[in-house]
Amino acid sequence: MDTVKSYMNSPVAIDSTSNLAQVLQKIMDEKKSRLLVSTNGKITHIVSEKDLGLFLFSDVSERKLDQIPVSEISNKIISIPDDTTLIKCAQMMLENSIGSLVISSGDEALGVITKSDLVRYFALSHLDEKLVGEYMTPYYAWQYSDSSLSSIVLKMIDEKISRIILRDREEKPVGIITFRDLFNMSLKLGEEEDVIDNSDPLISAIFPRKGFVSDSGFGGTTKASEVMSENIVSVRYDEDLAKTGKLLLDNNINGAGVLSGNDNLIGIISKTDIVKALAFLK
Repeated sequence: MDTVKSYMNSPVAIDSTSNLAQVLQKIMDEKKSRLLVSTNGKITHIVSEKDLGLFLFSDVSERKLDQIPVSEISNKIISIPDDTTLIKCAQMMLENSIGSLVISSGDEALGVITKSDLVRYFALSHLDEKLVGEYMTPYYAWQYSDSSLSSIVLKMIDEKISRIILRDREEKPVGIITFRDLFNMSLKLGEEEDVIDNSDPLISAIFPRKGFVSDSGFGGTTKASEVMSENIVSVRYDEDLAKTGKLLLDNNINGAGVLSGNDNLIGIISKTDIVKALAFLK
């Protein structure tokens, strides 16, 4: 049975003394969805893209990004030996609601295995076995494209989700917003001391990250359509799940829309859904 040895990656780490500006920049530069965190050269914690998004846009303090330590949002790693099977990895990720495991030998981190690695394995090893419709999530979060950015971000925080589909007023899906789309904005704005309230120049300046969820700041006056990505990658419900996994990896995305036979958007297929498929294989 396949083990993590063949699919694990070298750990990409950042020091525990780093701040959120450095973490965000490294995630964007490395094109990673998570970073390991080391203390005195030992891997002890992990921080994910989703952790960052939920914190950045819900934190009510007035600190700049370089004033927030990564230790404030990182989580302890879960370690496994290098002979752990990939199916067991999938089960552990689902049980713990996490997207990665650290492969360790004693105190040494040998590598990391992520949902993407499990999807890669499934895509290579389980062609023509499962269909998208068997494992898709029939619900997807959506908002209208002319909604304010603040309402989008608040919905992401409330539902603890990292993506929202946008529709026009004819109910046609026209775009998507993810935390990754917001990170570049956050990095740019985080370098500024403040952002003037867009509704009234006499009102006190607000801190940039607060502006994402402020009705009177730029979050309230910026439409979702100004920030969204227009290309919604999609597959049909009766397509092969393994090929869909490859599609997600090739496009460096975590989920795709699922279309019915009439080309209506009926759900989402995500890397987590494919991990579920792997976890329940016999």
